Amino acid sequence: MSNVLSEEKKQQVIALGKLGWTLRRIEQETGVRRETAGGYLKAAGISVHPPGWRRRANPKPAIGVATAPNSNPAIEAEGVATDFVRPFSEKTPIRLPASTLSESICEPFRETIEEALSRGRNAMGIWQDLVGDHGFSGRYNTVKRFVGKIRGAGQPEAVGIIITAPGEEAQVDYGDGPMVRDPQTGKYRRTRLFVMTLGCSRKAVRLLSFRSSSRIWAELHETAFRRLGGSCRLVVLDNLKEGVLTPDIYDPLLNPLFRDMLAHYGVVALPCRVRDPDRKGKVERGVAHAQQTPLKGKRFESLDEAQSYLDQWESRWADTRIHGTTKRQVAAMFVEEKPFLLPLPVEPFRYYQFGERVVHLDGCVEVEAAYYSTPPGWIGKLVNVQWDTFHLRILDPKTHQLLREHVRQQRGRHRIAEGDNPRKTPLTTVALLARASRAGSNIGSFCQQIHRHEGESGIRRILGVLSLAKTFGPVAVEDACGAALDLRVYEYRFVRRYLERRHQPTLRHVDPLIRELTHYCDLINLKTQEIPNECD
Repeated sequence: MSNVLSEEKKQQVIALGKLGWTLRRIEQETGVRRETAGGYLKAAGISVHPPGWRRRANPKPAIGVATAPNSNPAIEAEGVATDFVRPFSEKTPIRLPASTLSESICEPFRETIEEALSRGRNAMGIWQDLVGDHGFSGRYNTVKRFVGKIRGAGQPEAVGIIITAPGEEAQVDYGDGPMVRDPQTGKYRRTRLFVMTLGCSRKAVRLLSFRSSSRIWAELHETAFRRLGGSCRLVVLDNLKEGVLTPDIYDPLLNPLFRDMLAHYGVVALPCRVRDPDRKGKVERGVAHAQQTPLKGKRFESLDEAQSYLDQWESRWADTRIHGTTKRQVAAMFVEEKPFLLPLPVEPFRYYQFGERVVHLDGCVEVEAAYYSTPPGWIGKLVNVQWDTFHLRILDPKTHQLLREHVRQQRGRHRIAEGDNPRKTPLTTVALLARASRAGSNIGSFCQQIHRHEGESGIRRILGVLSLAKTFGPVAVEDACGAALDLRVYEYRFVRRYLERRHQPTLRHVDPLIRELTHYCDLINLKTQEIPNECD
């Protein structure tokens, strides 16, 4: 398959070369590669480069084709692109009017493009609409340049000025830091640059980190507060996942760890509107300032070395500079703002991990291979869990109310609060003896003696003593156990027989009582008959 241009296309390229067009412009308008067009123009004796220009290597055209010496190229240009070529005499070259050469092929679609711009469409969307709906044959760059001319005619909007009171607001953001050698891999890797800038004095704290997470994001804020010597009342941030789980301008869902850390320091988070970086332009400029001035082209062997270099630059140059907007020294303004910062708490924030768990059929949730009980009624439901090295907290996912708090348990073990055990769960020996002690002092001592003499086989007898307390009452069983302790008889059968004989009368004891009551009733009836009747 040959790449030789047709005669019409060849004459078009030669004509544009005679008009002084560059090879790049010829390629954009005709679709012919620059190397091929240059070969045809060189064969025709037309200079394609300005005087003094020198190419390092002469690329070969697709196919070198000699042009007939007596050929008379001609061109009829319409707009920028040329669609029709006709022969003409070399002695009478055609001169195109300036208005024709500058007119864009997008001009017939001006109203459509302006209407799309009023609806907020960008150049790419407008070009796609023109190609799909109007059969537009031009390229995207043509539409992009035309859209730029239309937008340039409009008046730019004034940039809003955000004025903050001392100690009121700080803005935070991430940026790309310098290249630092990773101690684990031994290779250079890009670090992350954290910047916090106070809105009033423009005092900034810049910190470096290899990686980012919700905890690292919160720790960087805490370190910045400690370096400033106080905290502000508002923190303006982007909608990155470390700080904001669900972006919403009216009701954003903050990361729980980040939210609790800010609450510990008395700070409220204020996420920006999505794709609205102008709200925190002060910290945006602070990130760019560090990237362009101290860190540009720098490499460090360790993170501590990079942080030390950045801190020295901060105190030597950034704090002593005269700010372009305030026209005052940053360090002097920070001295005035520092008394308005909130005081730091005595203890640092206790970091924890958090997550969601489903309550199992045994009424427990699993966290790091250990099991912790929940209140009755939560089986199969979702709960929020927070845990650190020493404690674990179970929260209601809707109201965030504390349901249970446990001490951390070993892997594979259970931690069950008193009252959370199911009714079918057997009590442990310690719990059983504690229950007996709560029933009465003599009952507890008697059960302790049973367990001491009989061991685990006496658990059933201890349960029997507790069941006697339900039948005869704790007072009666307390008396019976006291008698058994006095006689040093640690037998469940002795307590049972003692209660049956004293507190459960048999028929032999009941018959004399019935005879006595019957005789008493007979005496009452006899005395009633001896009373004289007044009517007689």
